[in-house]
Amino acid sequence: MDKKIAAFLAVLFTAMFSIASVSEAQTMKSGGLNPKQEGIVTIAAFTANGDLQKLKTALDEGLDAGLTINEIKEVLIQMYAYAGFPRSLNGISTFMGVIEERQKKGIKDELGKEASPLPANKSRLELGTEIQTRLIGSPASGAIYSFAPAMDAFLKDHLFGDIFGRDILDFQSREIATISALASMGGVNPQLQSHFNIGFNTGLTEAQMRSLLSVIAARVGKKEADNANELLGKALSNRAK
Repeated sequence: MDKKIAAFLAVLFTAMFSIASVSEAQTMKSGGLNPKQEGIVTIAAFTANGDLQKLKTALDEGLDAGLTINEIKEVLIQMYAYAGFPRSLNGISTFMGVIEERQKKGIKDELGKEASPLPANKSRLELGTEIQTRLIGSPASGAIYSFAPAMDAFLKDHLFGDIFGRDILDFQSREIATISALASMGGVNPQLQSHFNIGFNTGLTEAQMRSLLSVIAARVGKKEADNANELLGKALSNRAK
């Protein structure tokens, strides 16, 4: 009987591995997001909209997909810049609970790399201005920055210097997180459309954007996905002009 069970489990494991491999291959072939990127989508979305029960599931799935502890931590930290400290802190607290539960089950998740020091030859403002300009495609300008110059300084110095300057996540991953969060929050359409453009500037493709929004539709809600799809259409139309 023990041999039959062992044989059955071996066949089951092989089948599951084959299904997972085929699924990932299909994702890569279609040009959509890979499993780790899909994990970033749901983690960012549920942190931003405050659904901690669904976030707990998303965190487990993200770790199972191969995201490291530090990569997920970085997504949760970045979320405070878009969803506020309370939801970011709630996300981090939820993640701590998930890690503790997994450790009790004997699951050893990869910690991952730490952030490298920021460049010694540049101030945070200089670094942030450089990153912001690269992501936007031109120097940031507009009436809002003249009206509230402190906001301009905070964006350059802190958001793009301190946060985007950390190399635990690449720019594409950070934009996947940002777009997912904004798409799930509501009431931030100008920012969401802007970040679709930034996402394209990082090299994300239309197929990847569509894949992201399909995850939003399936996991967050049709209303949120429909709104984001409309804005994506406008972003694509503007880029085609």
